[in-house]
Amino acid sequence: MGLFLGIDRQYSNSTRAPPAPFFHSKDSVMTQAKLALLKQISFGHRIAEEEAGDLSRYFVETDQWKRIFSGEIDIVYGAKGSGKSAIYALLIARENELFDRGIITVAAENVRGAPAFRDLVVDPPMNQREFMGLWKLYLLSLVGQKLREFDLRSSSSKRVQRELEEAGLLPVDGTLQKLLRATLQYARKILSWEAAQGTLELDQHTGLPVGVTAKITFRELSAEESKKGLISINELFSLANEALHEAKLSLWLMLDRLDVAFADTEELEKNALRALFQTYLDLRANENIVLKIFLRTDIWKRITLEGFREASHVTRHLTISWDESSLLNLTIRRLLSLNAITSPYHVNPGSTLADIGQQRALFYRIYPNQVDIGERKPTTFDWMLSRTSDGFKRSAPRELVHLLNSIREVQIRKLENGDEEPPDELLFARTSIKEGLSEVSTTRLTQTLYAEYPQYKDLLDKLRGEKSEQYASTLAKIWGLNEEAAGRLASSLVDIGFFERRGTKDDPIYWVPFLYRDALSLVQGAAEQV
Repeated sequence: MGLFLGIDRQYSNSTRAPPAPFFHSKDSVMTQAKLALLKQISFGHRIAEEEAGDLSRYFVETDQWKRIFSGEIDIVYGAKGSGKSAIYALLIARENELFDRGIITVAAENVRGAPAFRDLVVDPPMNQREFMGLWKLYLLSLVGQKLREFDLRSSSSKRVQRELEEAGLLPVDGTLQKLLRATLQYARKILSWEAAQGTLELDQHTGLPVGVTAKITFRELSAEESKKGLISINELFSLANEALHEAKLSLWLMLDRLDVAFADTEELEKNALRALFQTYLDLRANENIVLKIFLRTDIWKRITLEGFREASHVTRHLTISWDESSLLNLTIRRLLSLNAITSPYHVNPGSTLADIGQQRALFYRIYPNQVDIGERKPTTFDWMLSRTSDGFKRSAPRELVHLLNSIREVQIRKLENGDEEPPDELLFARTSIKEGLSEVSTTRLTQTLYAEYPQYKDLLDKLRGEKSEQYASTLAKIWGLNEEAAGRLASSLVDIGFFERRGTKDDPIYWVPFLYRDALSLVQGAAEQV
């Protein structure tokens, strides 16, 4: 049976005949056909960790992805929901392809579940120096595990494995959390020993303080100390790099989800991440051991706000960005991923995904041209992007995917309840698109802003029911503050993307993006200044 009664817009100006109709002419049968099709469509999960197994079916392989996959990029920055974790998960999933190029991928953080580094909140390193020791020992232990797993038997490989085994840092099995705890204990032992040198009695055979057995050090050693069996961690990395080079292999040590791991205190986050980037720069001397870091742009901005000299040396980086075409491609890829659309709409996935014009045509066969009717009103996809953009005018895949799923759920519910079906080929009604935004708005407000910036929750709650455009003077009245204090707080809300700053420098307007309006029941228009 064919699909639609209406003439396919894609074919209306063409000499080719339109595809055969799909839906039967009887309304009840047509409704059931559309309902069945809606239930087959999937836009996937909005969080990459929840869809690692499905990503390869609809991942958008942008030029940025190709640069990362080729090894050109080490540091990946991106806004929350921009796709960092998707890239991380896909690199892990494509370990066989990378291994064919001589690259071994190592997940230095759990892809799913509780982050390994979350346990550090209970007993964190005291300062950046202790964190650097932790990072280096932890990463070296992961390297040692791979040297053993791939049975590299060179003298340099054996030395690295032997030193780690003697230190208790090369367990046969165990979780990343257990390894992390062991490396932290050992790092503290080393630092304690190095601080105690010259004040404690030294063993005449080992040169170590009596009662201390640490042989790995964080500082460089003299020839005499090396003869006594001590070895620096930098030398162990050098030996591991030599072993990998001889085997024509490279290791990618990959870290993601750092925003979750160190979310409890800004001081802990700053110490941890500054030490991590210092470690990254130190490891650059080892060409076959590469640290890959996936980090949110707002966190990078936060840890460099007070100055960070090493930042200028971090050059192999990119910031993930999305434009209208790439987000449309993402949407169509997900629509076509399960082949539910290809047959009824007579679509060839390959040619469609290769042509942005065909992608746009397919989208508007499924969705109405506009959500709000009017000559100056945006097209539906532009409407979706504007409604999922934050105060930085960024629309991330996470919110877009959430909106697409929410619209689908609303439309299914409407058809099941007997509401009028969308006309012709359309699967979605304008009202469903509007109603779908509410859940996205609430989730973004509560699970992102409230969760990550609880200090602003009371201020945001006081805006409930107010106008969407505010001034320092009107905010001062709402918040019960003087105008200067209200202006400072409004600037802080600009920094986290809740407000978009408009107007002039001397007379700024604080405009709330559509993304947050439904959740706070904000009213369109400007607040009246007294």
